[in-house]
Amino acid sequence: MRKNNKLTFKRILIILLLLVIIAFIPTPYYLYQPGPIEDLEPKVSVEGGHKDEQGSFNLTTVLSVKAFNPYILVYGLVAPHTDIVKEEDVKGDLTDAEYTKILNFMMKDSKQNALVAGFTEAGEEVDIEYHGIFVRTILPDSPAKKVLKVGDLITSIDGKDMNEAPEFISYIEENKKVGDHATLTIKRGDKELEETVDMIALDDLTDRVGIGIAPEEEFTATVSRKVKINSEDIGGPSAGLMFSLEIYNQLTSEDLTKGYKIAGTGTIDHNGNVGQIGGIKHKVTAANEEGADIFFTPKDLTSIDTNEKDVLAEVKENEYEIEIVPIATIAEAVDYLQGLDVKE
Repeated sequence: MRKNNKLTFKRILIILLLLVIIAFIPTPYYLYQPGPIEDLEPKVSVEGGHKDEQGSFNLTTVLSVKAFNPYILVYGLVAPHTDIVKEEDVKGDLTDAEYTKILNFMMKDSKQNALVAGFTEAGEEVDIEYHGIFVRTILPDSPAKKVLKVGDLITSIDGKDMNEAPEFISYIEENKKVGDHATLTIKRGDKELEETVDMIALDDLTDRVGIGIAPEEEFTATVSRKVKINSEDIGGPSAGLMFSLEIYNQLTSEDLTKGYKIAGTGTIDHNGNVGQIGGIKHKVTAANEEGADIFFTPKDLTSIDTNEKDVLAEVKENEYEIEIVPIATIAEAVDYLQGLDVKE
């Protein structure tokens, strides 16, 4: 009897030990789920702005959870509205420091673009000071990977000052071919460097030439009023559209919300164009679960755009009761809201 009890105790101890060991086995996965939606009026303050909204503008978020052990991964397999994504698909070959730097830049850039888009749409004065081309990513097989780092700021190419990403891309496409090289002036922290990079074919289907980076503008916007945007707990660029709408609404006397709970997502550039984002199925799910009346989604404008299609499919499949409004610009969002009747 005692021998059997000892054997049973040992088995239990071994099982418990194995369960503890499993808890410390890392996995290369992330879980993505609908996150909370957040009212922007408390987060955005425009000097002398109107803060008497009857409804609300809300940004939508995706909850990202690192599967630190197999237990979290198993939870992800059974949890509703959950995607399991490989770590390499989230960060690519970026280090944690590089990934954090990109997220911080994207949020800073998103706020600057939202300022410009919101103030411009409201007819307010805006001044832009460009600082150069921010290196957001570098293709793994690009020769530029040997001389550039994520977070570098390219200020000139072949002695020509560069301000906007389309200008940078156009210069290369109009003046270079595969095998040519270009001289870049780079700011890296407090240092200024001069490096030479070779041109490569960006894909096999076209004659597009480049150095194999994702370029973004870095600039500072000066506007006619002080604006405070609290974004400490938000990362990435996808809140840009909703920030710009909240800024616009505080700048103008008419309350665009008209009593509706308005959610949405999408990047914004300083020309007011709305761009595609990731995780949109989770965002529309979050908006529906928290009772939003309207959801703005980026409009699909090219063959590779999928936000609009993905949202409409998600709404249909789950029978969500939320109005989906695809838009390509902040002006389209404003026009739609101005045409609404006040919610009763």
